[in-house]
Amino acid sequence: MFKFVIRRLLQMVPVLFIVITLSFFITRFAPGGPFTDEKKLSPEALNSRNEYYGLNNSLPVQFAHYLGNVIRGDMGPCFQYHNRTVNDVIRETFPVSFELGCWAMIYALALGLVFGIIAALRPNSLLDHLPMAAAMTGICLPAFVLGPLLILVFGLWLGLVNASGWETATDRILPAITLGSVYAAYIARLSRSSMLEVLPMDYIRTARAKGASELRVIVFHALKNAAIPVVSFLGPAIAGIITGSFVVETIFQIPGMGKIFVTAAFNRDYYLLSGLIVFYAALLIVFNLFVDIMLVWLNPRIKIEA
Repeated sequence: MFKFVIRRLLQMVPVLFIVITLSFFITRFAPGGPFTDEKKLSPEALNSRNEYYGLNNSLPVQFAHYLGNVIRGDMGPCFQYHNRTVNDVIRETFPVSFELGCWAMIYALALGLVFGIIAALRPNSLLDHLPMAAAMTGICLPAFVLGPLLILVFGLWLGLVNASGWETATDRILPAITLGSVYAAYIARLSRSSMLEVLPMDYIRTARAKGASELRVIVFHALKNAAIPVVSFLGPAIAGIITGSFVVETIFQIPGMGKIFVTAAFNRDYYLLSGLIVFYAALLIVFNLFVDIMLVWLNPRIKIEA
């Protein structure tokens, strides 16, 4: 396991180098620049700003300087947030996005597993059709549709929660539901199909024959093997939750990394945009590594080399 983790961490190096290279040059090749929307900016002032940030140098020189700073852990300055670096912005906004992602994942896992288990225990019945119909509805409704609908109903019509913001505990409810509903639907369908395969197996019948309660059979015997496809899905699910927060944080005005990413793209903030992309890529690699370790723990028959 130790060699496996070290090998995967070493594989991060070329992947992150490719991400850094692509993010750097794609942002530079985009039309406009970080100071094109400045009003009443003289050519002398524009040239002074470009010289201060090193934008007058050739692209290879800028890339070499940026790569050296990233290796040292310095993501560079921010153009739109004066006196703050990219590291400062990530340090301030990442806890918000991380909390939102955790609540969304908890909601998706809880709702998806419960719906999937209930549907598997009563196949082809009303308790099967209703959860699967709800799951299909969750798959068909994207976040930019579900979010405004939840705001309209629970925020404006009923007045139960705030329509936007990140101040109170209730402000987490609608964004977490919006972000996690699609993944709850996929988890429900995956867990249902997995449970239907596991429940007829011999060791489940043996556990029931020994007098184990139905709850114990489901939780301690069936769910461990049935959860393997769900855990495999968590890698891309976490990636989708992180990237999906762009839309959700913009809709609900949440001061997280997703909203900052959208603002940086509109303002052509080179360093902030590239820094967020690199940070997201590193997070996804770490999360996928964690999922692989969980798979080996759940099923020791899965070889680490595979």
